[in-house]
Amino acid sequence: MPDYSQYQKEISADIAATLKRLQSQPILFVGSGFALRYAAGPTWADLLTELAKQCPLIDKDFAYYQQKHSNDLPAIGSVFAEQYFEWAWTPAGRKNFPPDLYAEGVPRDAFIKFAAADRLKNLSTDKASAALKGELSALSGMGAHAVITTNYDDLLEPLFPNYEVVIGQNVFRQSALVVGEIFKIHGSVSDPESMVFTKEDYEIFDENKKYLSAKLLTYFAEHPLLFVGYSASDPNIRNVLHDISRMFRPTSEMIPNIYILQWDPSQTAESYPAREHVIEVGDDVTVRIKCIIANSFEWVYRAFGVGGTMEKVDLKALRALAHRMLNLIRTDIPTKNVQVNYESLEHAISNEEAFGNLFGVTNLGDPAAANANHPYTSTMFATELGYTHWTATNKLIDRVKLETGFDMKASDNVYHVNIKVGQADASKARKYSDAAVALLKLVRDGKPYEIPKHLRPAQGAGK
Repeated sequence: MPDYSQYQKEISADIAATLKRLQSQPILFVGSGFALRYAAGPTWADLLTELAKQCPLIDKDFAYYQQKHSNDLPAIGSVFAEQYFEWAWTPAGRKNFPPDLYAEGVPRDAFIKFAAADRLKNLSTDKASAALKGELSALSGMGAHAVITTNYDDLLEPLFPNYEVVIGQNVFRQSALVVGEIFKIHGSVSDPESMVFTKEDYEIFDENKKYLSAKLLTYFAEHPLLFVGYSASDPNIRNVLHDISRMFRPTSEMIPNIYILQWDPSQTAESYPAREHVIEVGDDVTVRIKCIIANSFEWVYRAFGVGGTMEKVDLKALRALAHRMLNLIRTDIPTKNVQVNYESLEHAISNEEAFGNLFGVTNLGDPAAANANHPYTSTMFATELGYTHWTATNKLIDRVKLETGFDMKASDNVYHVNIKVGQADASKARKYSDAAVALLKLVRDGKPYEIPKHLRPAQGAGK
């Protein structure tokens, strides 16, 4: 009989196959359930309930407003925003808000947005259990191409410290979607005015959504997409899938690269849950997506991380390169602000290695690149580590092999290359990189270190 172990193997194999087929890193789409799981954050209804208790002019139970407005939370947000505005302008209310909110031109909903941001800005994963922190570590190491969230809080920024945060309307102004970005499409607590909170905010967002969809559809078509922290009935999921459904035949065809991760604490070793979900997305359209049911998310995050992390990648440089290229193509060349040698450019484009050289990107097999990236001979390597002879560094390399299974000198890699010198076939020299110096300094000093996942043997463990 199939069991949960078999389910995990099949899901992991499917994820690996999708990553291999698309040759790209996953996109994360993060909802409010994320804050609830990892930081005990409030749901939207909980947040509105808390805000209602703070404002003395909201004098009825939250259930009254749910009934009156048919549980339309943005509509309730608009009602509460008006009450907050009236309260803020009373002598007692003024004590609760900063003076700059009383300036001319500040919108009426600024007061409730300030209060909401104040409630959420201190959310933290510090008190998460060891198991949940293990999940977050796996999520951080996933190497996501980009993260998209409808959450206001700042829980994602520490997990992806090198990613550029793009807030609210700035998403529409981005000239290009590149890599290593956190798109906070409903705004952020760092800029309360950007928060999509009231019914009016959502109407404006919906008007602009077509521009957002146009930008993101390329992402969704070319990358695996993982929904985390959403229920299958969430309107944000339905909106995204409605846009994507135009690229597929509804119902009859599974969307092959979209997964929704759902928590179910009742899963046991004998369980074999569903692997797909059919969702009605509006306009009598339904779509089929892949479903992952789990009581622990760590194995799922690790499955999506098999493509490797981007911790050694300079994301800022990649983004700058992409934006500069876009400006070159859109503005500089058409307006003749630069001179272009089209013959050389055509040659470079037709040759993968030459094209990489345009941007200073070279292959490890290129001796010039090896010398640039691995500048230290064995003796120089020892000197950098404070030793007088390379035998001492060999002992550190052997210790790494013993502790992790990774043999630095067994292959050409980010730490070491063995390059040919002179004419004789057997004449080679070992060269080492700054990364190798940094790694062995940790080993030398007895500090924790980690070998990149793609370099470790299958059973190897970092220290």
